[in-house]
Amino acid sequence: MFDKLKQKEDRYIELEKQLGDPEIIADQSRYQKLAKEFSDLTAIVEGFRLYQNNEKQIEELKSLLQEKHDPDFEELAQSELQELNGKQEALKVQIDELLNPRIEEKDRDIILEVRAGTGGQEAGIFAGDLYRMYCRYAERRGWKMDPISNHPSEAGGFKEVVFSISGKAASRRLKWESGVHRVQRVPATEASGRIHTSAASVTVLFEPEELDVNIDLKDLKVDVFRSSGPGGQSVNTTDSAIRITHLPSGLVVICQDERSQLKNKKKAMRVLRARLHDKMQQEQQDKVTQYRKSKVGSGDRSEKIRTYNYPDRRVTDHRVGLTLYKLPNIIDGDMDELTEGLLKAEAEAGIE
Repeated sequence: MFDKLKQKEDRYIELEKQLGDPEIIADQSRYQKLAKEFSDLTAIVEGFRLYQNNEKQIEELKSLLQEKHDPDFEELAQSELQELNGKQEALKVQIDELLNPRIEEKDRDIILEVRAGTGGQEAGIFAGDLYRMYCRYAERRGWKMDPISNHPSEAGGFKEVVFSISGKAASRRLKWESGVHRVQRVPATEASGRIHTSAASVTVLFEPEELDVNIDLKDLKVDVFRSSGPGGQSVNTTDSAIRITHLPSGLVVICQDERSQLKNKKKAMRVLRARLHDKMQQEQQDKVTQYRKSKVGSGDRSEKIRTYNYPDRRVTDHRVGLTLYKLPNIIDGDMDELTEGLLKAEAEAGIE
């Protein structure tokens, strides 16, 4: 690494001289090209020079400590040495990041589907809790959340709820949420105070560009019907609900949240396109490396990925062995520590 840094410093010095040359200044096209290269090298060279200066101070202090001094001076010198060593490690990481910048993942709109699993009415309530957790996380992060469809359960919560989230780093932070989420707690309906285990599944779909998924209108069966569920604002008094069946795949999407048939159809097509794209991606799942599976899980929708234990106020992500004793905060949308743990595991696994 240091040979590479020395070469960059030599080039930096060379550019510094060239940018002061009147002939190069007169040739604006060449000057701008060299100026950009100089600008790109500046942070790396400045970091390298700080590292070298810090290294020099460390060596001088080590040499000084080899001599005999009074205890107070030695204690002060050791403290300063420890501080310089810490700074040196931080500079090394900073320089490495400058030399090998991580390719930023493109922000993509995503669709999340949360469904009640095993556990009866409590599973529906938990699905509602997960939905609110994601909504509050989106609010904290300044992301846009757009409801698409939902099917409430009798005791509260949802049998299924579908919604989209878009915003800076939303897809990067939420892409690992797919899987089975398990909750351990005493349901409100449990008179004996016995802890129950229930589950809900989460599916994360990346919204593709229209060109990514070609849907032939001849392959679609579109049914229009009257919305069911809570009324109000004419939602369940007109034939505005849409059911789209993709005949080749058998995928069915229903959307009935909007009063407008056109809006419901548009949202249903978004979900259908995302599900078809996801189906294509799932068919290529064998291309995912075994190393990735060992680090962050395979992403299998049937895989238990996380447990929310209410008695212990504990949330455990089983894929990366991360346990946090801050369940109320997480359920209230404070998910950063969870998502950062997954991003760290992703980076260590070398996944782009």
